[in-house]
Amino acid sequence: MAAIRVEMEQHLKEVLLPFWKNLKDDTYGGFYGFMGTDLSVIKDSEKGCILNSRILWFFSNAYLTLKDESIKPYADHAFRFLVDRCLDRKEGGVFWSLDYKGQPLDTTKHTYNQAFAIYALSSYYDAFRVEEALQTATDLFRLIELKCRDEYGYKEAQSREFYNVSNDKLSENGVMADRTMNTLLHVLEAYTELYRVTKRPETAERLKWMLDTIAAKIYNPKLHRQEVFFDNDMNTLIDLHSYGHDIETAWLVDRALNVLGDECYKRKLAPINEALEDKIYEVAYYNHSLANECERGVVDEKRIWWVQAEAVVGFYNAWEKRPKETRFKEAAEDIWGFIKEYVVDARKGSEWFWCTDKNGNPAMEKPIVEPWKCPYHNGRMCMEIIRRAK
Repeated sequence: MAAIRVEMEQHLKEVLLPFWKNLKDDTYGGFYGFMGTDLSVIKDSEKGCILNSRILWFFSNAYLTLKDESIKPYADHAFRFLVDRCLDRKEGGVFWSLDYKGQPLDTTKHTYNQAFAIYALSSYYDAFRVEEALQTATDLFRLIELKCRDEYGYKEAQSREFYNVSNDKLSENGVMADRTMNTLLHVLEAYTELYRVTKRPETAERLKWMLDTIAAKIYNPKLHRQEVFFDNDMNTLIDLHSYGHDIETAWLVDRALNVLGDECYKRKLAPINEALEDKIYEVAYYNHSLANECERGVVDEKRIWWVQAEAVVGFYNAWEKRPKETRFKEAAEDIWGFIKEYVVDARKGSEWFWCTDKNGNPAMEKPIVEPWKCPYHNGRMCMEIIRRAK
C-alpha cells in the first residue's frame, strides 16, 4: 500500500486536480456542469448544486492533504458560488440546480443536497478558517433539523417553500421512496464533518440518533445488508442490495464513531460494520472489482466509478481494523489495479469513465461530467489512502 499511496498522490496531483481546475467558469462562476463522452464541455449546461458542493469539498480536502497553496483559489471560487448562488436567500436552504449563468433552475430543496453543502462548508472552514463558511453550515444544520425532519426521521424532497413533493431525484429501481438509506447516510456524513470542526453537543445527539436508526431500521440482520428504499413508516419497499452503499457505509460509520468518540456506540455498531464488509467481500467482489447491486436476486454487474472508489477505501478500512484479515488489504490493492487499467480514462483532458462492464469495457455513451459525476468519490479515495498508508 505504500507504493499505491505514491501512485494515488500522483493521480490526485496530475489527473484529478488539473481536470477539475480546467472546468472553472470564470464568466458566470462555479464550474462547468457537463462534459460529454467526446470530452466536449457544454458551457451552457445546468450547474448542479450537489456537484458544486462536492467540488468545494474536493478542493478544500486536497488543500488539507497536500498543503498546496495553488489549490486555494479554486476552493475559494467554489465557496463563493455556493453562498452567492446556490443558497436561497429568500426561503432558505440550497437549490437543486442552477442554469449556466447561476440563476435558479430547479428550486427543489432536497435534504441530501443540504447535507452536501454542510459537508463541503465544514471542510472549507477547516482548511481556511472562514467564519462565513461555518456560520452557513450551522444555518443549514438548523434548517435541516427544523424543516427537513419529522417524528419518523429525515424527509427527502420538498418545494422551495418546504412543502413535501415527490422524491423522484433519489428514488430508483421502479419505486418512489418516502425515505432512503442514501439520504440518511449523507446527513450522517455531513454532521460528522460539522461535529469534527465544532464539537457541538446538538450535532452529537443527532449523530447518535442516526446511528441508532441504522442499527434498528436500516440494517437487515438476517441478510447482512442495508435496506435502501422505505415508505414513510420505514418499511422497506424493494428487495435490493446496494453493494457500493454498503461498503461506503461501513467506513463512513466508522468515521462517525471515531469522531464521536462514544465507546458504547462503537461497541453497538462494530458488529454491523464488520458484517457489511464481510458480506460485500463475499457476494460483490470478483473480477478484480465490485459489482453494482443486486435487485430481486439479479446482479447488476456494471462496474460503476464511485463504487470502485468506495470499495478501495472500505476494504482498506476493514483491514486496518482487522489486520489479520489480509484479504481486505489485497482486495483494496486489486481494485485499485482495476481502476488504473480500466476505469481511468487515459485520453488527454479526461478523468474517469462513468462505468465499465465486468471485464473493463467502458460505457462510452455515459458523460465524463454531469450533476452526479464529480471528484468526490475518486478524490476522496486518493486522499484517504494518502493519509492512511504511511
